[in-house]
Amino acid sequence: MDELKANLKAACKKLFGVDIEPELTRPEEKFGDYATNLALQLGKQLGKNPRQVAEQLAQHVRGETSHMLEVNVAGEGFINFTLTDEVLSRAVTSATKLSKPLDGQEILVEFGDPNPFKEMHIGHLYSYIVGDSISKLLETSGATVRRLSYHGDVGLHVARAIFGLRELEKESKDRNKSLSDIPVIERENFLGIAYAYGADKYENDQVSRREMDVINVHIYDKDDPEINELHEKGCELSFSYFDKILDLLSIPYDKRYLESDTASIGIELVRKHHGTVFKESHGAVIYEGERVGLHTRVFITSTGLPTYETKDLGLVTLKNRDFPGAHRSIVITAHEQSEYFKVMLAALSEIDTSLAQKTSHLSHGFLSLSTGKMSSRTGNVYAALTLIEQVEQSVRKQFPNSDASDKTDIAALKYGWLKHRLGSDIVFNIAEAVSLEGNSGPYLQYAHARACSIIQKAGVTDEKAKIESFEPKERSLARKISEYPEVVKKATDELMPHYICTYLYELAQTFNSFYESNRIIGNERQGLRLGLVKNYQEVLENGLGLLNIAAPESI
Repeated sequence: MDELKANLKAACKKLFGVDIEPELTRPEEKFGDYATNLALQLGKQLGKNPRQVAEQLAQHVRGETSHMLEVNVAGEGFINFTLTDEVLSRAVTSATKLSKPLDGQEILVEFGDPNPFKEMHIGHLYSYIVGDSISKLLETSGATVRRLSYHGDVGLHVARAIFGLRELEKESKDRNKSLSDIPVIERENFLGIAYAYGADKYENDQVSRREMDVINVHIYDKDDPEINELHEKGCELSFSYFDKILDLLSIPYDKRYLESDTASIGIELVRKHHGTVFKESHGAVIYEGERVGLHTRVFITSTGLPTYETKDLGLVTLKNRDFPGAHRSIVITAHEQSEYFKVMLAALSEIDTSLAQKTSHLSHGFLSLSTGKMSSRTGNVYAALTLIEQVEQSVRKQFPNSDASDKTDIAALKYGWLKHRLGSDIVFNIAEAVSLEGNSGPYLQYAHARACSIIQKAGVTDEKAKIESFEPKERSLARKISEYPEVVKKATDELMPHYICTYLYELAQTFNSFYESNRIIGNERQGLRLGLVKNYQEVLENGLGLLNIAAPESI
């Protein structure tokens, strides 16, 4: 593909004196392996007949390379290219030898971000899964990725939870049982109950409300031993619970940031730029976003407390201190925070332009189930672990003999979400996610296992034949395998894992069509066909790896 682009670029310069970057697409197979509308662009630019321009370009490519079986002009000026089988075969065998365009770059990716003292819900789970896959794409392209998370361990939600913990402890009949004695699985549920208790009291009892407002100040000031102890214990229990879920998902992280560590840094930054970037309004410190086409947001309240915006400025500063050589910093959240981040980044650009330029926000859509929207304020959340357990139960019914190491339940969950374009809303259907009949994680795991079984039955590990020519179904499979590096590049460039999902599903379907009509073992073309099966299996394994999905040899 790169060689063809270079050839076309040289032709444009030589024939028409134009510097242009040609774009190649993958047309329907009947038209060829690649196509371009370059002649239509040049024709318009030069005032020439696009068809004639296309004929000149096609003639040049034919004369300059022996890699093309056919170069045809179609329609008003489209050019279609068909590779020789020998060239296509080389592309197939090197499909998983991916380029490293990001080699030497350090990229920060922040995702997940569940708050301690609250349940990790399915929205956090989605963010973790998306962020992990994006991190893997960047790593595969050569980058050194730092997986980061940011957690709100201060604020009214914590005050409500600590109030609830203290009151529930008073009401407990078992006075000798401490929170740390509760099993890990039950701890977050208990913290969730405490939070819901505090939230209810905050809304309906003025005395309790005032008490929680006082607790909130103590949390920031860290000047009350009892509150400090409850805060530390609650954070510790929450994070041990979060880590358990991340272990189930096989998702690593490098560093965890806390709001309590960013608040003072953010306040100092806002105060430093008070009067230039920020201004006072009714006792609060604000950023006037209207002057840059956005909206105004408060950074320090009239009571002197930092808002999320100020804490995020502190977080950006902390990240830069910890990773001063980072080339990019990506923050992944739900799309409802998009406008918020526009203002925060606008303020940051006036404080530190270079830091703002390398910081970007990536948003995902809303994830819902049949239960509808989630609300942690009332304690009515769809817990991440609850969903994982439900998917696991469905997988056990569907595959009673499956090995736990296959992680079919996790495959169903991850693929069921990652196959959707990032930014779109998702309605998750467990039955569809665990099905072997459609576009699902278990289906692709089964496809990989079947390829492994074919190779194992053949009893040969590396039997490949010299390519004379492909038969039609062989060529279709080879063509699809050869697309893999291009799909990975596109997914990485756009930070869109769903391209990998779509490709893997189409690849498996192409293999099915090949397998149904072509005998492999015992056929005179066994060497060639086993080679294709092996290349297909390698691409499936590699692609599933980018989604952090296990590729079992049997299922």
